[in-house]
Amino acid sequence: MKLEQIQKQLATADEKLPPVDKWDPPYCGEMDITIKHDGSWHYMGSPIGRQALVRLFAGVLKKERDRYFLVTPVEKVAIEVEDVPFVITNWRKEEDKLVFTSNIGDSFIVSREHPVELQQDRVNGDLLPYALVRRNLYGRLHQNLFYQLVDLGQPQQQQGKTHLMLHSGDYPFSLGLL
Repeated sequence: MKLEQIQKQLATADEKLPPVDKWDPPYCGEMDITIKHDGSWHYMGSPIGRQALVRLFAGVLKKERDRYFLVTPVEKVAIEVEDVPFVITNWRKEEDKLVFTSNIGDSFIVSREHPVELQQDRVNGDLLPYALVRRNLYGRLHQNLFYQLVDLGQPQQQQGKTHLMLHSGDYPFSLGLL
């Protein structure tokens, strides 16, 4: 499959998402939904087993400052997110680009529009690579995926420190300090 076809498919998938960034409904309280550190969704302490329901909720997920909400055009409810809402679980190479896929099926090409950044894990405090999945919603690279990418990385100096660097097309990014 050619890169242009992949980019078109991914853009079409993004267009199918509701425009939650344009919605500003009134706050209606909290809902007992938690996105756990492992990326699983829980309602009232029990895992939500239906992946279609998780994808539906994820499609109306919005982050404002440090809080997460499920929104519709008429209401907004807060939910708890232990770290970030997504976990990047798969990757593949298309030509010279890396395509990441999240635990709920969002795929994107790693690029300046979908950067990989080192951030502090809100649960264990480690400095880890996270990728921008969509809007201002990030996904943490799963440990297995991280180790697969480590094999591809090359040490490079960045601002006086040695980083393990990768490229997706002409976009360079760090997997962490060496």
